[in-house]
Amino acid sequence: MTGEQGLAIVAPGSGQFELRSTDTLYSGPIFRLVDELYASPRGEEFRRQIVRHDGAVAVVPLHEDRSVTVIRQYRASVGERLLEIPAGLIDHPGEDLADAARRELREETGYVCGQLDYLCTYLPAPGITDERVTIFVARQLRSVGDERHGPEEDDLVVSQISLDDVLDAIRDGSMIDGKTAYALALLLAQGE
Repeated sequence: MTGEQGLAIVAPGSGQFELRSTDTLYSGPIFRLVDELYASPRGEEFRRQIVRHDGAVAVVPLHEDRSVTVIRQYRASVGERLLEIPAGLIDHPGEDLADAARRELREETGYVCGQLDYLCTYLPAPGITDERVTIFVARQLRSVGDERHGPEEDDLVVSQISLDDVLDAIRDGSMIDGKTAYALALLLAQGE
């Protein structure tokens, strides 16, 4: 394609970015921090520090009355208790995502489900991490008792919110967790 002066115009998004090198700055049980050197399609080199993460799952426990079980859990990274859908890390490489979602549902809420459906995959912070959160919807819920692990889970509070109240909770700032707001707004957009 050429412009008015006959200059070649490179369409944004064309060409490939090339990873040239990776240095691991930190490696821990939950994530790795890497420094990577890339080349743009035009050959310009640039560096990015990226948090490499095995991923997580989240689950929307949806009841027949259109209420959702949510938790209020302390998050040390922001120093606050956040209103969230149950979620957790993929604890074992290759762990089945649906199995991980069922495990987190049971651990944090005490529910098991008769039906678990894929909802979406969410990228919480693609500017700094490759973490993907796979979100499911759990239906046909039955309470069997929770199996909490760790100080944050021991302290969490389980409650319910009506889907009718979700947008107000997002607007007034009482629901600021991204995966939760995204998943519940998507359910509303799909006509739940």
